[in-house]
Amino acid sequence: MTEYVAPAAVEIVADQAKESASPYLRYFFRYGEIVEDFKNQREALELKKERVDTRVDEAKSQNELIHKDVDNWLTSAEKELKETQNLKDEIDRVKCFKWCPKWGWRYSLSKKLAEKIPIISKLLETSNFAQVGYRRPLQGIEFITSTDFMDSKSSKSAFNQIMEAINAKGVNMIGLHGMPGVGKTTLAKEVGKHAREQKLFDKDVMFTMSQNPNIRTIQDKIAEMFGLNFHTNTEEGRAEELFRSMKGMNKILVIVDNLWEEFKMESIGIPFGDEHEGCKILLTTRRQQVCTKMNYEAWVLFRHKAGLEDDCSTLNDVAKEVAAQCKGLPLAIVVVAKALKGESLNGWRDANQRFKDSTHLYDEEVLGGVLEPLNLSYDYLKKGINQMTGNHIQMCFLLCSLFPEDEEILTEILIMKKIVEALKKLQKSGLLLETDGADTIRIHDVIRDFAHWLTSTGENRFMVKDTLKEWPHMDESYTAIALWNCSSIIKIFPDKVEFSKLKTLVLVGERKRNRDDFLVVFGTFFEEMKALQVLLLQRVSFSLKGFPSLPNLKTLWCYNCMLKNFSSSLTNMRSLEILSLPGTEINEIKLTSLEELHVVPKINLNLLELKSLSQDFVLPKLQRYAIVVGENYRFNREAFRTLDIQDFSSSLSAFNNLFCNVEELNLRNVGGQKNIVPSIDEMGVNELTSLQLRSCNDMEFLIDTKNDQGSTVAFSNLVELTIESMVSLKGLCYGVSPTRFLQNLKQVIIKDCEELQVIFQIDKLSEKMKRQTPLLSNLTILSLHSLPKLKRIWEVKPSHRAIASLQSLKVVSIESCDNLKTIFSPCLALSMSSSRNLEYDPEIEKSARARRKETEVLKRVAAIERGKQVEVVEPETEPLPATKEVEDNFGEPERMANRTIRQLAAVPNEQTPLCINYPIGETPFELKSGLIHLLPTFRGLKNENPHTHLREFHMVCSSMKPQGVTEDEIKLRAFPFSLVDTAKEWLFYLPPGSITTWDDLSRVFLDRFFPASRVAELRRDIVGIRQMESESLYDYWERYKKLC
Repeated sequence: MTEYVAPAAVEIVADQAKESASPYLRYFFRYGEIVEDFKNQREALELKKERVDTRVDEAKSQNELIHKDVDNWLTSAEKELKETQNLKDEIDRVKCFKWCPKWGWRYSLSKKLAEKIPIISKLLETSNFAQVGYRRPLQGIEFITSTDFMDSKSSKSAFNQIMEAINAKGVNMIGLHGMPGVGKTTLAKEVGKHAREQKLFDKDVMFTMSQNPNIRTIQDKIAEMFGLNFHTNTEEGRAEELFRSMKGMNKILVIVDNLWEEFKMESIGIPFGDEHEGCKILLTTRRQQVCTKMNYEAWVLFRHKAGLEDDCSTLNDVAKEVAAQCKGLPLAIVVVAKALKGESLNGWRDANQRFKDSTHLYDEEVLGGVLEPLNLSYDYLKKGINQMTGNHIQMCFLLCSLFPEDEEILTEILIMKKIVEALKKLQKSGLLLETDGADTIRIHDVIRDFAHWLTSTGENRFMVKDTLKEWPHMDESYTAIALWNCSSIIKIFPDKVEFSKLKTLVLVGERKRNRDDFLVVFGTFFEEMKALQVLLLQRVSFSLKGFPSLPNLKTLWCYNCMLKNFSSSLTNMRSLEILSLPGTEINEIKLTSLEELHVVPKINLNLLELKSLSQDFVLPKLQRYAIVVGENYRFNREAFRTLDIQDFSSSLSAFNNLFCNVEELNLRNVGGQKNIVPSIDEMGVNELTSLQLRSCNDMEFLIDTKNDQGSTVAFSNLVELTIESMVSLKGLCYGVSPTRFLQNLKQVIIKDCEELQVIFQIDKLSEKMKRQTPLLSNLTILSLHSLPKLKRIWEVKPSHRAIASLQSLKVVSIESCDNLKTIFSPCLALSMSSSRNLEYDPEIEKSARARRKETEVLKRVAAIERGKQVEVVEPETEPLPATKEVEDNFGEPERMANRTIRQLAAVPNEQTPLCINYPIGETPFELKSGLIHLLPTFRGLKNENPHTHLREFHMVCSSMKPQGVTEDEIKLRAFPFSLVDTAKEWLFYLPPGSITTWDDLSRVFLDRFFPASRVAELRRDIVGIRQMESESLYDYWERYKKLC
């Protein structure tokens, strides 16, 4: 009776203690409640922390900053979870009997848990954050200090005066004026940087006010800095919204750079003065010519940029005279010093004499004392190189001045003008400026004015106009004209103009939301431009019907235009080399003789309908192109020549002239081709660096050399090879491998190729190949998935050891290649560097074990059928070694030569524990055979849905409710009985003890049998589903529902 009386007595005492005992007794008698409460609270904290971590990761991915209280909460939660992990482990580890507890241990542990519970509860109460992050404030001012800015006494003095004015009460507007090139913009940026670091203002913004300011662009930039979204579209309405937003802030710094004339800030929406005393405006302007000239400081900057040393006193004396001619202007100092850098003493003397002989004919108001230094730098562009190249660089500089003030110029446009080789020299000379973007450059406004001064007279006469509202008077002697932001309201737009010398024309319309409002130009407008070589159009609508012959036109660049009757005109352009049509809507196109083609489609714009090409259509040989045939557009800007063909059943003869120099080739669902070489290209696609083949069901090999005997050079520059879902693919090469075949290959990915048996047939090499660089010596990544007939990766003879090498191999991933007999032959294993850690996929080991087990079972079955008692002797083997052991074994060829992959992957004799670690203290219960029979079955086949299996499994398990046993414990016990065949094998090979909860088990189950690749594939199928021609709407809808 005692064993039944004791628990009852304890229960009575515990009930009384709950009512009247001291807190210390509570730790004894409420132990169970405290433990349960602790577990619940701690588990809730873990879940809450995971949710907050997820929200924080999402916020960071959106470039947001995390609130400080969120960071503090996460730190506290992490700390508590770490501190209480030991307590949780102690609860799970120690068994406490109901009627005879360890009282001292119970008291101590209960007290610790009770102290932690309110702390965890407090964290849970404070975890409901409305937002975890906030938008990162944009840099209102460019804080990258110019490399041409040097800290000097004069600059410090000016800086201190500005900061004193900014901090003074009652001062709302500060003016910084000086001659062009004295460094006003750089100093203004330094002021903004200091103000930001000292937190003098709540917000700051800097923008350039050019001679013809674009109010909307300025408003957009300010709104972006202040996080404001406009609700109105007119300039006045946007100004009012900005005004109200800025008035809501206490302190604001606005820096207006390069102000040309008096301007009302209210028109933009900037409040100041009595409207907002906390708004300070710093203006830079060149109108008042006040400039501090410090000769010593100018010489320090000049010597630094010219790279002069102190040990050459004679040269330095001449250089000081040259520096003095720059009159203390930093811009002049920089460009002259860079132009003369590396010159001999005579070169410096010539430059100095030129300064002295200068007539100084220049516009003092516009260029001041900077003209002669710039003129010298301009002339020195042709120093040391041939006359033709020098003129070419000078023309590149002049053409950059055709762009609007402070415009970031796309180098792609310059490339199309074939002047890209001059950019680096111009940047080194200081005449062009770098920008934050890798593909843009910029020209200083003073240097731009200098270029306009150069082109105002002489043989190369330029005209540049911005915000054009009426047609200007023009001289027919112009060689280059750029008209920017031409209004569509121009009433007298000429039908014809006579520009017999015009070589470059840039015509850009106003920004319009509706294409119907674009600037309209008639084809006859270009009729007399016989010398035209470069035509750049943007936001222009025009018909080219009857377009005249332009015999010298080499480049036609149309961005975001509307073109009609395009085909009929191109036939007249005999010299056309470059055609670029990004974002342009056209109705038809035929190409004749081009070197470059850029057809970059936008959504809902069908620019190049290549699917319906005529049989005799052939694209010309191009030097740069990005052509996509199909809907899924992917463009690699680093590749100069990209060809992407999808869902194409016609002949590829239209692309014959492109295969010889294509760099990136993607073919998906392209039929009718049994190989790449020679069917697609007989020359061997030797400029190809990336090849992707998907679902090309007729293709059997990459190359067929049976009639060539290895004389062809093919795929010699291929770096990346991806092959997926090629049902007929039998190998990479049929016949003798050609010269330099795959010598530069670095990455190989092959998936879902049912017929592939051998990948690299190294034993079939031409004699030339055997004398060249070892094959596969650059291979770093090898990934092979779902190749059911693959027997060997490499087919190599021992005598070929010197002609193949895996010295660079780092990663090998092999999955679902059940017939694979060997991974590395001994001779190839020797070539692998022992200094590298080879990453291998555990699936290799699993597949090998499964094959060995299958073989042994078949032996036993065969013996039983013969009626013999056969004892299967296990060979003396070792399990497949871990990463380090694999690495070490590569140095033991004799040992490896005598061991098969089956022996390497033999299962150890000892029994491996199951992966599931059942909870300690679990209430014993028995799975009834009736429940096991009700369980659904999952085999791990491709057509089985693991989500459906889990739903059916849950329905069966939820019907069982034994007392004291949770549903998760039932699922952990029952789940192995629902798996058979491949799925059960997978479960047995999971690491012992790696599964502790049902969530862990269900997650790894879905990761294995419903991976992310299937999710992406299913998403593509859903997005890309289309109704077939003969399919009814009902059948189409039913097919769609099956996908969903």
